[in-house]
Amino acid sequence: MLSDSSHEIRQQADAALSEFLQEIKNSPNVDYGRMAEILVRRAGSPDEFTRLTSITWINEFVKLGGEQLVPYYADILGAILPCISDEEEKIRVVARETNEELRAIKADQAEGFDIGAILVIAKRELNSEHEATRIEALHWFSTLLVRGRAEFSAYLDGIFEPLLNALSDPSDAVVLLVLEVHARIAEEYHHFQHLMSYLIHTFHNNHVLLEKRGALIVRRLCVLLGAEKVYREFSTILQTEGDLDFASTMVQALNLILLTSTELAELRSLLKKSLVDTCGKDLFLSLYASWCHSPMATISLCLLAQVAYNHASSVIQSLG
Repeated sequence: MLSDSSHEIRQQADAALSEFLQEIKNSPNVDYGRMAEILVRRAGSPDEFTRLTSITWINEFVKLGGEQLVPYYADILGAILPCISDEEEKIRVVARETNEELRAIKADQAEGFDIGAILVIAKRELNSEHEATRIEALHWFSTLLVRGRAEFSAYLDGIFEPLLNALSDPSDAVVLLVLEVHARIAEEYHHFQHLMSYLIHTFHNNHVLLEKRGALIVRRLCVLLGAEKVYREFSTILQTEGDLDFASTMVQALNLILLTSTELAELRSLLKKSLVDTCGKDLFLSLYASWCHSPMATISLCLLAQVAYNHASSVIQSLG
């Protein structure tokens, strides 16, 4: 009735629902779950007034329902996330507030909290056409990963690939959040290796992504996972790269980041100690193994390390 063509019927329906909601607030025994199912369906209504009323009720239920609503969290989230990008500002505000309320509640599986069902919703909304919804979906990945890594890991096979694909998202804000999620997952070394191999594979197939986003992705990963760890792994992978043109391009990109980025200042300092520090020497040798794909990268690495001037000179002479 909220979407009825008659203005009077819409007003009376709204008044009746407002009175009904007040009675619910004052009642000690309410079956929030059954009503939440109805509200979730109506939250996707094409009618703006119906959507706003449904989301407002869901917001109140999340505050009032507590443990009763735990088994319905995934359904509620599925209704809220699309509304975060609604055309109507009032709906966006209520949806965002409800999302924050929902994420702040710490429920566990004993209460009916289904992490798998919530991950299905978050995964689905990664494909939303709206940036704000994709960002909030990623916040849910981070929240669930922090709250229960073991439970999250059980579903990783189904979500790792979509998270990798999200690194090609057109939004920088989304990509940065995706990298944060990946960094948390990559605490386990085999996931770290998978991530780095995927990046090399993606850059190989998408040179535009390497050109436009490569520096952003590499620099952020260096902050999140450690520059030395990231660069050593890149170098290890590129040593066996069969496409020599791509290997040269990739090494040149990594070299430029190494020479110029503030995030890699400590790595540069370590390389400069190659003559007196075994860690610096070991890092130099690790990078050199793939930096030699590019003569210019090789020369700059030798000069940066302040240890291989003769070799740098030999490379320069060979170019002639």
